[in-house]
Amino acid sequence: MEQEQFKNEVVPLRNQLMFYAQRLLDSTEDSEDIVQEVFLKLWYMREELDHYNSIPALCVQITKHLCLNRLKVLQRSYESPDEQRLVSPSLSPHKQLEQKDEVTQVMRIVDQLPNLQQTVLRMKHVDGFEVEEIAELTGSSPEAIRMNLSRARKRVREVFQKMQ
Repeated sequence: MEQEQFKNEVVPLRNQLMFYAQRLLDSTEDSEDIVQEVFLKLWYMREELDHYNSIPALCVQITKHLCLNRLKVLQRSYESPDEQRLVSPSLSPHKQLEQKDEVTQVMRIVDQLPNLQQTVLRMKHVDGFEVEEIAELTGSSPEAIRMNLSRARKRVREVFQKMQ
């Protein structure tokens, strides 16, 4: 496909693709980025476009996939890595949502703990370090780490139960 043919067949689809992308993304800026990316992909594959039955259908399909990828990236940025790892994928979607809400509540409670308790709790339960490793990394004694873990767990449990 030559440049003139590309301009005549692909560029007029811009408004339709923008409308479709905006319905999926609810953002004009993101939609413009997606449509621009679609045109770029199509330009790079312009030699193969003659093999497709419907160029508009191909454009819509590429737009849909790029929008879905963008939504996945946005969703991941709203969830902390800790929350993503702690929600069990084997549960039903309803149970996953409940578990995700509970994990979010617990993480907010942990964020309110004193710094040392936060660090020790995360190192133990999120990062999977043993008490002795945490003691070595923080320069504390294993007894002090156990005491801070106990206090942190107790505080999280108390606040979480009050919320329920």
